[in-house]
Amino acid sequence: MYNRLKHGFFLLLQVVGFTAFGQHANLQKSKTFQIMNEHTPQVSSHIDTATFGAGCYWCTEAQFQQLKGVIKVESGFTGGHVKNPTYKEVCNGTTGHAEVCNIYYDPSIISYDEMLAAFWMTHDPTQLNRQGNDVGTQYRSSIFYHNEMQKKKAEEYKKKLTDEKVFDKPVVTEIAPFTVFYKADDYHQNYFNENGEQPYCSFVIRPKVEKFRKVFKEKLKSTN
Repeated sequence: MYNRLKHGFFLLLQVVGFTAFGQHANLQKSKTFQIMNEHTPQVSSHIDTATFGAGCYWCTEAQFQQLKGVIKVESGFTGGHVKNPTYKEVCNGTTGHAEVCNIYYDPSIISYDEMLAAFWMTHDPTQLNRQGNDVGTQYRSSIFYHNEMQKKKAEEYKKKLTDEKVFDKPVVTEIAPFTVFYKADDYHQNYFNENGEQPYCSFVIRPKVEKFRKVFKEKLKSTN
C-alpha cells in the first residue's frame, strides 16, 4: 500500500485482476453463506467489536461502513511484535502486523455471523499474504477474535467454506486472538469518503464498494 498511489498502471491491473468477486458468485450460492448471512439479532445493551484484516484497510473500512448496525470503523494494525509501529514500518513487512479494521457494531442490529459473511465477501481469502497487487504479510486475510464465541464461529465457518469447496483453493484466513490495536494516523481514517477522487479510490476501492452494496443491498444503511 505504501507505493500504491505512485503506480496508476498497477491500479488498473489490480481492478482487472481482482477475481475475488468471481469466486464469490459461488460463495453467495453456498449454504454456508446463506446461514452466515441470516439476520439473527441479539438482545444487547452494548457495542461489540470485530477485528478483520482483508488486505488494504482503506478498502475494508469503506465496505463495512456501508452496513446497518456498524457504528464506527477504525483502521490500524495488530498481530505483530513491534510496539507503536508506523505505517511505513508495517508496509516494509518486518513488524508482523496486519492492516486491520476495528469494526464497532450493534449486535442487536447486525450479528457476528453477518459480519463474517461480509468479511469473506470483501476479499479473496485463498490468497496467502496478499490481495491483488498488495503483497506482504501485512495484507494477510485475518480474523482477530475478541472472545470464545467469535473464535468458535470464525473457525466453524472457515471449515464449512473449505469443506463445501466454495472457493477454488483452500481458505487461508488466519484466526488469532486479539491482543492490541494500534490505530493508524488520522489521514488513514475514513479514507475513501475523504479521498474519493484519488486514483486508488476511483479504480480500486469504488468498484469493490459498488459490488459489496449489490450483494448486501438489504443490509445497507439508509442514504437519506
